[in-house]
Amino acid sequence: MDDTKLERSRELWNEDLAPTDAAHRTWTAYHYVTLWIGMVVCITGYMLGGGLIDQGFSAWQVVWMVLAGNTVCLVPMLLNAHAGAKYAVPFAVLVRTSFGTRGAKLPAFLRAMVACGWFGIQCWIGGSAIYAIGNIMSGGALTGEKIGWIGIDAGQVASFGLFWALHLYFVARGPESVRSIEVFTAPIKILILLALLGWAYVHAHGFGAMLHAPSQFVPGGPKDGQFWTLFWPTLTAMCAMWSTLAMNIPDFTRFARSQRDQIIGQSIGLPFPMAGLAFVGVAVTSATVTIYGKPIWNPVDLAGRMEGIAVAVGLGILTIDTLCVNLAANVVGPAYDFAAIFPRHVNFARGGYLTAVLGVLIMPWKLIASSGGFIFTWLVGYGALLGPVLGIMITDYWLVRRTQITVADLYRSDGCYSYRNGWNPAACIAFVLAVLPNIPGFLATAFPHLFAGIPKLFTGIYDYAWFVGVLIAAIVYGGLMAAAHSSQSAILRGFGVPDRQNGKLRAPSASWKEADKY
Repeated sequence: MDDTKLERSRELWNEDLAPTDAAHRTWTAYHYVTLWIGMVVCITGYMLGGGLIDQGFSAWQVVWMVLAGNTVCLVPMLLNAHAGAKYAVPFAVLVRTSFGTRGAKLPAFLRAMVACGWFGIQCWIGGSAIYAIGNIMSGGALTGEKIGWIGIDAGQVASFGLFWALHLYFVARGPESVRSIEVFTAPIKILILLALLGWAYVHAHGFGAMLHAPSQFVPGGPKDGQFWTLFWPTLTAMCAMWSTLAMNIPDFTRFARSQRDQIIGQSIGLPFPMAGLAFVGVAVTSATVTIYGKPIWNPVDLAGRMEGIAVAVGLGILTIDTLCVNLAANVVGPAYDFAAIFPRHVNFARGGYLTAVLGVLIMPWKLIASSGGFIFTWLVGYGALLGPVLGIMITDYWLVRRTQITVADLYRSDGCYSYRNGWNPAACIAFVLAVLPNIPGFLATAFPHLFAGIPKLFTGIYDYAWFVGVLIAAIVYGGLMAAAHSSQSAILRGFGVPDRQNGKLRAPSASWKEADKY
């Protein structure tokens, strides 16, 4: 390789993006179970279950919907995780096989920005816990006038900033520090949930009334006949909630000891703890109707209403919990993504710092001002954006390449994944066509006063946004890639897609170790 090509390849590689060596591929099934418990058992997961009660669903409807949605989401999660465990590369590198060595920066950027939004939301929740503790200890001294366009008071700003700063220590220590803290805190979180459930049982005088109360969709109820209208966008939100992790799960499975470890660990760690958390969330939220006269779906608000030293202890635990979740779910992925976008200037730590800064700028307190905004605008909205990327990645890895990747070429600007000037037109076309049908529905949901005239056809499509994005992208990408291999395809000729030989993609033979010299 001449000096020019070597210089260009350096734009695709740094030490944090290189394949994980055997010495660091030590994560067992237990590590993946604890990783998922650490990410699933969180305040936003609790808010999802409680928020659905607020939307009118019964307790058992919520539990089954959450279990179903997360089981559905587990399928693409495992499909995408396979490549990370097999080739030990992060998401931002793996996506080069489908979008191209330069085009991969587009999905990496989209995923990173969504993660920044989640990072900000988690920081706001953790900061709110600190704010509540401070007011309990100071007799409400932190409460003050809201600051203009920001919309929160100075005490909230300071609490948010303090919690935000706690993340920087772990960012500097790298992704291994995340695994360590998750392994330690996962069992504690289970005990906390059981304690909270016991509190609800005692103060609401049992579970009977809570768990057997009908939904608001029954005949004669406040939302009579509207069950299916809310069911499908809610199920979509269940899947979309983890669509970011489904995309960048290779960032974690690259450390797997074996495929078996990551498959078993994730199959146990995602759907069942999520359903258990939903049960706790709906049971406790339903109990608040009996105790306080209205549903309280935000656990920080709930903890602030409790009495005694248990309040401060509970809020302190919530703070630690949110820190753990944020580090695992919303720092590791975007840190690698930013490193892939700017590999010559950004490593894991710098990518984490950039995530932290952007998480502040999105003003997360406005994103979760209501349960409807959190579920149907934020969750479903970004699911419509990221679903197509996931559909393209899975189709590319399993159907187009049949799980065969030349890892060395992932780091070469002149390799088999360079396509046309580093971009794969098939992936770009599929992505655009998959996103377009969901845009009108998103606008009607997010800005109803401005887009009230959007036809119901598009709002109906948006109810299935994640599924629509995944399906359209998979079909279009698969079709275009198949057509690109045909010598009779004049429109698609020149995509730069490697030829097929005996039904398999032809690519330079090279082991992943060749990437080391770049």
